[in-house]
Amino acid sequence: MLDILSRLLDAQLDVGLGKPMLWREIIGNGFGLASAILGMRRKVGAWPIGILGNVILFTVFLGGVFNTPQNLDLWGQAGRQVFFLITSVYGWVVWAAYRRHNPESGVGVAPRWAGRSGRIQLLVGAIVLWTASYFILKALGSWGPAADAWILTGSILATYGMARGWTEFWLIWIAVDIVGVPLLWKAQYYPSALMYVIYGVFVAIGFVTWVRVQRSGGEVTGPAPELVGAGEARD
Repeated sequence: MLDILSRLLDAQLDVGLGKPMLWREIIGNGFGLASAILGMRRKVGAWPIGILGNVILFTVFLGGVFNTPQNLDLWGQAGRQVFFLITSVYGWVVWAAYRRHNPESGVGVAPRWAGRSGRIQLLVGAIVLWTASYFILKALGSWGPAADAWILTGSILATYGMARGWTEFWLIWIAVDIVGVPLLWKAQYYPSALMYVIYGVFVAIGFVTWVRVQRSGGEVTGPAPELVGAGEARD
């Protein structure tokens, strides 16, 4: 049984790019793409599906630890999967609560601009998180710590913004993709680099989609949805 599990974890696909790719990396990114598509449609299922991808990709980005073909440890990439999971639980609860109390909408959130207060939160968070992440990742010996720190920081902020229903989170994802594609390609994490390109397309579509929802009357100008009935919203 352990031998079968080991073979499944180490299953590889060789497409002639220099190093074989782990099926885990492909599958994990597949879950991530599915989560992005569901997020664009404001479906609560985006969160649990994204969590599955986070768990899988955590093992992928610690290539040196898990002795994979991509033997570089990107601690920022691995660490962001942990933060994704934590933030995703929060988003899952908030969106499920909104859907429960607005069953006629069939969605988990009403898009809204972050406003001055929200944007200040994002700016301060970006400065503090990037600075802390950079020094931590550099100390851990992460490959490309400056870029890796931004990917970690931007990913946390974007996921938090998505949970709050702030339309700006799509723009943060674009900034993450711009840095992530060259970093991951150079590190030979080819499926993830290519997936970032695909993410970029869906992120642009997602931004336009959420803006259109706001313009059609779905925009919320008041406080973000509170955890009303959150204890009963974990479905």
